[in-house]
Amino acid sequence: MHVRSGFSRALVLGLWLVITPAVGWADAAPAAVSVPQGIQRVTSVEGITEYRLPNGLRVLLAPDETKPSTTVNITYLVGSRHEHYGETGMAHLLEHLMFKGSKNFPGNTIDSEFKRRGMQMNGTTWFDRTNYYETFTASDDNLDWALRMEADRMVNSYIAKADLDSEMTVVRNEMESGENNPGQILWEKMAAAAYQWHNYGKSTIGARADVEGVRIENLQAFYRRYYQPDNAVLTVTGKFDAAATLQKIANYFMPIARPARELTPTWTREPVQDGEREVALARVGDIQLVGTLYHVPAGSHPDTAALSLLSYILGDAPSGRLHKALVERGKAASVSAWNFELAEPGYMTFFVQLTKQQSRSEARKILVDVVENLARKPITQAELDRARVALLNGFEKTLNDPAHFGVGLSEAIALGDWRLFFLGRDRIEQATLADVQRVANAYFKASNRTFGQFIPTDKPVRVDVPEAPALAGVLDGYQGKEAQAAGEAFDPSPETIEARVHRSALPNGAKIALLPKRTRGNTVHGQIVLRMGNERSLVGQETVADFTAAMLTRGAGGQSRQQIADALDAMKAQLSISAQDGNAVLISFETRRDKLAAFLDLLERVLRKPEFPAAELEQLRTESLAGLESGRREPQSVAMRAIGRYDNPWPKGDVRYVGTVDEEIADIKAVTPKALSAFHRRFYGASNAQAALVGDFDEAATKAQLTRLLGSWKSGESYARVPQPFRQKKPTEISLETPDKANAFFIGGLTMPLRDDSADYPAVVLANQILGGGAGLKSRLADRLRQKEGLSYGAGSALRANAREENTGLVLYAIYAPQGLQRLRTALDEELQRFVRDGVSEEELNEARTGLLQQISLGRTQDGGLAGLLAGQLDLGRSMSFERQREDRLNAVTLEQVNAAIRKYFDPAKLVQVFAGDFKATAK
Repeated sequence: MHVRSGFSRALVLGLWLVITPAVGWADAAPAAVSVPQGIQRVTSVEGITEYRLPNGLRVLLAPDETKPSTTVNITYLVGSRHEHYGETGMAHLLEHLMFKGSKNFPGNTIDSEFKRRGMQMNGTTWFDRTNYYETFTASDDNLDWALRMEADRMVNSYIAKADLDSEMTVVRNEMESGENNPGQILWEKMAAAAYQWHNYGKSTIGARADVEGVRIENLQAFYRRYYQPDNAVLTVTGKFDAAATLQKIANYFMPIARPARELTPTWTREPVQDGEREVALARVGDIQLVGTLYHVPAGSHPDTAALSLLSYILGDAPSGRLHKALVERGKAASVSAWNFELAEPGYMTFFVQLTKQQSRSEARKILVDVVENLARKPITQAELDRARVALLNGFEKTLNDPAHFGVGLSEAIALGDWRLFFLGRDRIEQATLADVQRVANAYFKASNRTFGQFIPTDKPVRVDVPEAPALAGVLDGYQGKEAQAAGEAFDPSPETIEARVHRSALPNGAKIALLPKRTRGNTVHGQIVLRMGNERSLVGQETVADFTAAMLTRGAGGQSRQQIADALDAMKAQLSISAQDGNAVLISFETRRDKLAAFLDLLERVLRKPEFPAAELEQLRTESLAGLESGRREPQSVAMRAIGRYDNPWPKGDVRYVGTVDEEIADIKAVTPKALSAFHRRFYGASNAQAALVGDFDEAATKAQLTRLLGSWKSGESYARVPQPFRQKKPTEISLETPDKANAFFIGGLTMPLRDDSADYPAVVLANQILGGGAGLKSRLADRLRQKEGLSYGAGSALRANAREENTGLVLYAIYAPQGLQRLRTALDEELQRFVRDGVSEEELNEARTGLLQQISLGRTQDGGLAGLLAGQLDLGRSMSFERQREDRLNAVTLEQVNAAIRKYFDPAKLVQVFAGDFKATAK
């Protein structure tokens, strides 16, 4: 469960979940649905139909046959805005307890079922709402269970004192993980300075004293008041039968009585700010940050569209004004902007990240000048057009993802009405240059700024922020746009995929796999892997290889970084290029059918004609150095680097060597444009490439274009995969100090002489699923460290499989408070010893098997993931029959085999364990 937190373009997110507001959905016009007696059909917009139950519950149904998955999301109109004095964090704390069992789903039933059914699930809390969702393989049984469960925990959750006590340290652990992040805390302090009275100035996770001191009676009263059908919106998206689902909803939710109480709207409004405010935060760290915050209208206000456009115009990289004024001139490492669209008047933030060597005062001056002097340097039509294309592309991307839409709709619901999703899109389409300029002039003023210091003045300039509009008038008669055509119903079984995929080889040895199918929005996903070099030729080249891949889109074929970014936006495309595994480059992309040819032309220029401009290299170098410095004393970064370096047999320069922070910094500083060009000439080529496309495309035309792109491009250097032979590291325990960090991190690991097709491998996979893998909160490690001990907000295990060599890795991890170190050690040791000594039960095995198989099937419904799977099969010489064999082998594993595998491979005595945290301070 997570508090929702974040900044656009990801300035500082810590470990908290970001749910970017999804913006758009469409489907074929909804067919007439038989409505059960007592349920009222309210309205339909772009394929979504709203119904209302007699008890006040609002229901949104958005069926889509394209992908065989379903999402159930329930949004309660209660968040931290509704908390009273002394009760901050209560909405978030209650969110945690909603997973602790209810009348008909007692104990760990909910978590166990999540895992057994392979459901992707979570709960999130924000200022104006709390939501809970499940995404799962489409089936009547899964949907029936999810609806029954949500109906039961709406009014029958235990909210028990024992659960509050056990969960308290988990929530504290989550709080501390955020406190490790300088940007996170700076944002919270700025919001607190900007809001003197309104709860938007208080962090959703709450004050430590309030969270630790909350009375169970207060929490129960909060639950009974707000968790009621008349304060909730239930959304179902994806593949399901609308009539049957509506009947299930009637069966489970209509028996819940409408409450007698009346909910009173919140009435606190923040007074007009009458002068600049300032806050300074001093803590241990290795980066610098400056930021500004401005009060803006509620998210439902018409000005929000212009503010969203301004956020992009000012904060985007590389096109944004702040990026050009600060990053391109070497004054900062990165910039970001975020418009907080809330139910009541909210705010917009701008943040600048700096290295230790860059000047805060100079960055502050430039930041304020760029944002607050738009009247002197007006927005141009070109800037507005670029921002509009980018934002509308985001809307369209969400239109094509039922799961993302189903969850993200909570944001529009929190603003007052789900149809604001579409109205917001329409307003962005319609916003004029005059609108954007007017809004910038109205809100970006010094007197409306929070930076940190008070500045007296004889003639204060005040900004009046308007109230949220009455939505009845705004949305009266709103119909939206023509519904978007849906794609085909696609069966993700290995047999169906194998029958439809077409594989072939190109003249130079490159291999391709094409799977055309009709998709929502005519989307196409692809993955290309360029394999290059060998163990000897790549010595000393790892950093150059990383930078070469990262620089490809920063200038190529006569086009600048900005021109490439604009071209991708025009093609409604997303492109990611990165170096992988020492001697490979991974290219992942998404575009549309009618843009694919132009996109592949652009990709050819990017891959084959890069220019490596010096100015862009300096920007990338600064960003990379700032990232390294920021992790120098962060517990998670410190621990993960330590376990990678421990007992590492490879010499410096080998691609398998893990360097120190200072070694990586030195390597980055040594990179030159000449070195990048030389690396590209020597190593890049497609002789050993694999490419896979899944989605809506013309197969013949696409194959011909891929042949031009890859088939004639020969690699200059011979390729041989860098081997990763099995080697058991010497067991040890490492403790590392990270001063002044509220949270600590544990990571442990061991290796197993197994390949992913070894006889014992399926049993090991299922054993890991029970120990700490899989989705949700149900596992041996989560049960002990979170549910029972309340030690860790996040704990689990993962397998890193190897398809080439008998060398599979097991990783254990947990975040925790430093003062809980000894309890964590004891709990880990006891659980691992019990796991090996006693093994697992038949019930645990069956739940793990069922959940894992559903997760695997669900993964194949995502076109991007399927393209990656097909590309990987080309490299390994496999087909989808291997996927069927994998599932058959998992189904055939017996309890005896799993327990034997645990005794053979999961030996706690072989673990390398690293603990990083501020242990000295907590020991005092």
